[in-house]
Amino acid sequence: MDKISKILIATLFALSFSFSDDQSIKDQFISDLLEKMTLEEKIGQMTQVDRQFLNDISDISKYKLGSLLSGGGSAPDVNTPVSWAEMYDAYQQEALKTPLAIPLMYGIDAVHGHNNVVGATIFPHNIGLGATGDPQLVEAVSKATALEVAATGIDWTFAPCITVPRDIRWGRTYEGFSSDPELVTILGTAAVKGFQSVKLDNPEGILACAKHYVGDGGTEFGTGIDGLVDRGDVKLSEVEFREIHLRAYKKVIEAGVATIMASYNSFNGEKIHGSKYLLTDLLKNELNFKGFVISDWAAIDEIPGDYKSDIITAINAGIDMVMVSGGNEPYPKFLKLFKEAVNEGAIPMSRIDDAVRRILLVKKNYGLFDRPFADKSLLVHVGSDEHRELARDAVRKSLVLLKNTNQLLPLKKAGLKITVAGKGADNLGMQLGGWSISWQGDMGYTTPGTTILEAVKATVTDSNLVQYSVNGSDATGDVAIVVVGEEPYAEMKGDRDELSLNQSDLDVISTIQAKGIPVIVVLISGRPMLITDQLPQWDALLAAWLPGTEGQGIADVLFGDYSPTGKLSFAWPRSMDQLPFTDENDHLFEIGYGLHY
Repeated sequence: MDKISKILIATLFALSFSFSDDQSIKDQFISDLLEKMTLEEKIGQMTQVDRQFLNDISDISKYKLGSLLSGGGSAPDVNTPVSWAEMYDAYQQEALKTPLAIPLMYGIDAVHGHNNVVGATIFPHNIGLGATGDPQLVEAVSKATALEVAATGIDWTFAPCITVPRDIRWGRTYEGFSSDPELVTILGTAAVKGFQSVKLDNPEGILACAKHYVGDGGTEFGTGIDGLVDRGDVKLSEVEFREIHLRAYKKVIEAGVATIMASYNSFNGEKIHGSKYLLTDLLKNELNFKGFVISDWAAIDEIPGDYKSDIITAINAGIDMVMVSGGNEPYPKFLKLFKEAVNEGAIPMSRIDDAVRRILLVKKNYGLFDRPFADKSLLVHVGSDEHRELARDAVRKSLVLLKNTNQLLPLKKAGLKITVAGKGADNLGMQLGGWSISWQGDMGYTTPGTTILEAVKATVTDSNLVQYSVNGSDATGDVAIVVVGEEPYAEMKGDRDELSLNQSDLDVISTIQAKGIPVIVVLISGRPMLITDQLPQWDALLAAWLPGTEGQGIADVLFGDYSPTGKLSFAWPRSMDQLPFTDENDHLFEIGYGLHY
């Protein structure tokens, strides 16, 4: 063995010993802390409350709460990045008043950028990123998102969603990268690496949360509570279940994902939140997941039985932290019943200690004990030009050109009289979709960004040649760009059993076509829509998904500054009869389809 090889081996051994020694110190720190903790302190660590439902900020120290979250739209009164950072610090100061001064973990659904915060960069939703097929881009987007989240003090995002949607009637379809388990695995792993970085204790990174474990994209339509798709039942053999829905979890665990969120759905009739087999035997033992499992919003309430039995079943099954709603079962009641169950022996202390150890170790490994407050020097990165340029690149790479008759696209920047029409043409909220400033999202100018109309005007040589006509009635010129599709929604409200375009959208297109003007349809949607009958009459079709704040990326493709590279990550059905997706072909467009110039 040569000298260089010996030095290399010695160095690697030393580093390995150093890392091992460092981890043993952290483990001992947690063991010492656990010995000092009362039952109330342990239960508090296992409890997460939405900040909007706090009766008073002093309840953080009174109940020794271990975690807070902001659900969709749960924001400070003044929604600015600095206000978020100040709010976070105030909550953290209250947590540190407790005898053991254990810092809070604060979670948020930063699922396509720091999307609850006005002024943040909002990237394409996962369905668009899936069409890029680019893990390096996904990692970069997640890294930028992490930096913007960390700037506001927040430690933890409930992302990535590594669902494998098989039925696009589901309102969360756009949160999935693809219906192909392999592509979901590749891009989901890239997202975890981007959020957490190589070193978990990174002031510019945050903790990731893979969700929703497991099978959320495979429920049978109509089997859910109150008809909700994501509350439904996954009826598959275990072999199929593992091959389709578990595959990505194996890889993100190997990549070091810190937390995993349990799913609302059932697997062959058993609620995931109550399944010891799935949460403990499979996830923690077989897959060797060392982080902690958090419940979804009030999801333990849906386990059969009363609320106290729900708590007992969920904790014993393997839920480590419970996301408690502010509705019928508020957190003081949860804490009271939880303590009763432990004192009565219904939940063993060994289960409590395992859960709390997992939670505290994540906090320690992340560095939360050492840097519990927001680093406000990072606020300059929120909505920065660099991040918006990255988002613009993500937009143009996500677009899928589905039709281009007579090479109508790309358009010339000079000399063309262009009508831009449709309800989505100058509507930033529609570009963003759900989980944007509010839970379900809203139409209109909800946060700074660039609409498609603004992008077109900024791209052409003479913006006076661009006319805006919402309904197309006064359209004139050489060509029309008509932006139609779905208004914002999230789960529940987004569940639809029919995916045709609204008649008002079709009327805009037909009104312009009646004038003899060639039409380029730009479709804003969280999933493929039914267009089989209309497509033959359209001159060009561009699937833009839910692109986010940077509409300039769409103009880049329309005018040829970027030749489209996006490929469908979901098949495009001819009819509703082809849902849910199976292995059969003869869709309108198959996975992987996409034209270029």
